[in-house]
Amino acid sequence: MNNVEVISHPLIQHKLGLIRDKNTGVKEFRELVEEIATLMAYEVTRDLPLGEKKIETPIGPTTVKMVPGKKVAIVAILRAGLGMVEGMSKLIPIAKIGHIGLYRDPKTLHPVEYYCKLPGDINEREVILVDPMLATGGSAIMAVDLLKKEGAKNIKFVCLIAAPEGIEAFHEKHPEIKIYAAAIDERLNSHGYIVPGLGDAGDRLFGTK
Repeated sequence: MNNVEVISHPLIQHKLGLIRDKNTGVKEFRELVEEIATLMAYEVTRDLPLGEKKIETPIGPTTVKMVPGKKVAIVAILRAGLGMVEGMSKLIPIAKIGHIGLYRDPKTLHPVEYYCKLPGDINEREVILVDPMLATGGSAIMAVDLLKKEGAKNIKFVCLIAAPEGIEAFHEKHPEIKIYAAAIDERLNSHGYIVPGLGDAGDRLFGTK
């Protein structure tokens, strides 16, 4: 698929297999999602621009490569996206954090916004939008709509598992935005869940039903 990168690193695939297992408990599930997000962050940030800085080593002066401070924002689609933020920010501690609250109407399957709090300088940052699942694509599309409305121009979308239907819907609305996923699954079922997927990511992260 165009503008989609499946990150197939063996450690990511191993941990993804563990979180798919229905017998994996809340604590382990949460830790694994965080670990996968950290590993994915390595690939997602591969093209970050570098600046130069003069420093002193114990031996003498030199110039080193560093990521400039005002460069990255990690934005979570609530609530499940919270599970990926800590893992990402461990690798990118300079990033500011934003939150977009959306829930899916169980009858229409369409997203409904209830909260949006973004860094004031979001228009100056590379935005990494995170949500474990890209199912129908509705929430991701609305989140990008909100980001663009606030002036964000450089956006990447990162998920653990995507459905082909979600990818198609997302790129119909936002074809220029690259999707990073650990897996592309078979399809959606009649309830809008990814098959085989891993169930409801939010419920499994927070122990709710």
